[in-house]
Order: sequence, then structure tokens, then C-alpha cells
Amino acid sequence: MRRILPIFALLLPTMAIAAPGPSEIVAHAPDAAWADVPADRLLVMTLGDGTRIPIELAPQFAPAHTGNIIRLARAHRWDGGAIIRVQDDYVVQWAPHDEKANLPTGFIAHPPAEYDRPRQGIAVRPLGFSDPYAPAAGFAAGWPVGMDQDRVWLAHCYGMIGVARDMPPDTGDGQELYAVNGEAPRQLDRNLALVGRVLTGMDHLGALPRGTGALGFYANNARKVAIRTITLATDLPLGQQPHLQVMRTDSPAFAAYLDARANRTDPFYVHPARGVALCNVPVPTRAKP
Repeated sequence: MRRILPIFALLLPTMAIAAPGPSEIVAHAPDAAWADVPADRLLVMTLGDGTRIPIELAPQFAPAHTGNIIRLARAHRWDGGAIIRVQDDYVVQWAPHDEKANLPTGFIAHPPAEYDRPRQGIAVRPLGFSDPYAPAAGFAAGWPVGMDQDRVWLAHCYGMIGVARDMPPDTGDGQELYAVNGEAPRQLDRNLALVGRVLTGMDHLGALPRGTGALGFYANNARKVAIRTITLATDLPLGQQPHLQVMRTDSPAFAAYLDARANRTDPFYVHPARGVALCNVPVPTRAKP
């Protein structure tokens, strides 16, 4: 009589074993895969209900605009301001209480159109898949970017922070900012200055009531969402400073995470896409252990 066990044992090596998924890779990434967010690049927005929204700035892409934003925060220009616009599947926008008040020393009233920067001097990890909005896409210093041979620019992914402007390109000075709260409006890339990203709290911003006025502006001032303060982290008491990290996009852990986002091995996926869009690879964030 033949024994079944040895035959079954011979089959075991051929059985597919699911590779770690994106969340598992992030959860087990070593400390070396993470980079601290410097306190001098971190804003903390505190809403009227006490919710804190940490925002990382990107001076390497928009130095004039981020310089203005830091000056505004230190001058407490947004204290008492409000979220004035929530357009469904587009943006959440906020402004100071009085945009005509005296501006801080060193403020640039008409900063240049910082929509892209030279590619030289910044390393890029390629996405590895085609991008409909740029000749190529990838990640530079932890940020999602589009690029060509000479220039690189930040992409309008979910949670990215941009500078609102009027028609002339140099009319966005950093007083009115917006966060992308839906499907990435990548057509805006290289048409507005992107200056940072929300690190945590987009779930709160994205759940705010939609404005009923044109373009999602609040038609009733009573519906506006109050902002207590927007403060640079270095200006907060030590015990109130958030300590956050983002995954290094030049790390092996991020390479594995990117591959897992594109090639799902979870049994749920009957037909893995074998590809991924730039904004569908959000750079992971965590509280510093």
C-alpha cells in the first residue's frame, strides 16, 4: 500500500507562499529605513476643536514660498484664521483672518513661480512604471515627483500642500494654502507651487463638510472651520513638539514597499495589476519610536 504523506511532502515546495504586503513591510521596516522630519520644517496646524495637523515643508522645491510660510507662521498670521473652502474630491483651502494686515519682515510679496527645479543635485528613485502626466515619475528625497531630463517637480498627490493664486503665476504668496483631499489633480503639476504635505490628519480634513458655494467655498461664514494657530514646531514647547518620521525612499524597505504596491500577492487579488500610479504609493509616516 502506497503511503500518501511522502507524495504530499514532495508537493509542498511548489505551493505559493504570499510575500509580505505593503502594510507588513512598513510595520517591520528597520529604524534605518526612516528619516526624522526636522522641527524647522514642520508646521503644526491646530483647529478650533483642538485637532492638530502636522505639515512637513519642502524648501528644497520651493524655497521662496516656504520662507514666506515660515515667516507667516512666526508672525501668527493664521491664528484666528479659517478653512474657507472644502471642494469634494479636490482641495481643502485655508486663509488668515486678514490678508491685508502688515506682512512680516522679509516677506516676498511676489515670489517666483516655483513650479519645478533643476534635476541636478537631487537623487530620484524611479517609479518603474509609465506616468500619464510626466515623461517619468519617482521619488526624490522622500517626495513624489514628476521629471524630465532637466527638471523635477512635486506631484499633486493626496495630502500635498499647495499655494493658492490668482491668474498671474507670481500672485500666490503663501497666505492661502490648500491640501489635496481626493483623486490626485495631477493636471495642476507645474502650474501651482507645491510646498509640503500633511503628515497625519488628512482623514480629519477630508471629512469636513463640503462648501456649498462656487468651487466649494463656504457660502455661510458660520460654516468656516476655525484655526486656532499654525505654528512652526521649533516655536512650540519641547513637550508639545511632534516627533515624526517618513520612510526613506532610497531604502531597501521602500523598494520592497513600492514593489508590493504594484505586485499584490495577497490571495484577495485574483488579477494583480502589476503596475502602480505615482500617487498610489503614499510615502509612509510614523511617530518616532
